[in-house]
Amino acid sequence: MANIISVRDFTPQWGKSCFIAETATLIGQLNMGDYCSVWFNAVVRADVNAITVGHHSNIQDGAVIHCTYEKAATHIGNYVTIGHRAIVHGCTLEDKVMVGMGAIVMDHAVVESGAMIAAGAVVLENTRVEANSIYAGVPAKKVKAIGPENRAMMERIANNYTKYAEWYK
Repeated sequence: MANIISVRDFTPQWGKSCFIAETATLIGQLNMGDYCSVWFNAVVRADVNAITVGHHSNIQDGAVIHCTYEKAATHIGNYVTIGHRAIVHGCTLEDKVMVGMGAIVMDHAVVESGAMIAAGAVVLENTRVEANSIYAGVPAKKVKAIGPENRAMMERIANNYTKYAEWYK
């Protein structure tokens, strides 16, 4: 069974039909919507501030979601994909965002709807990532606008993770 930890009188909450892998860890002031998935060895640590996750979002293997005490909560929208070993910290990911494998998104960054953060990219503190764009590099910079093929791929991945989660129930 997953490691579910209450702290400071907060217990993680999640909606219907969510999949929480048995080696995932959920801590504290977490509120997650319906049809989400948190995969193996992922940590969602809302011990020092709140973390909210919308519907149909997935947090893949080894990802870390955290925040900053009294300064930066973490807000994750609907249909968000957070890739393997990514770090999402004290920031806002709007709807239909993809954070690539090993990418880092820092405090007070805002990733607007439909944006993609490339694998290994580092989105610095206070950065605003433009909607429907791909950002890559260290520090992350806009590479190009996202076309319909990339938007379709991002949507497909988010929906696939809802399907994959059903295999484990």
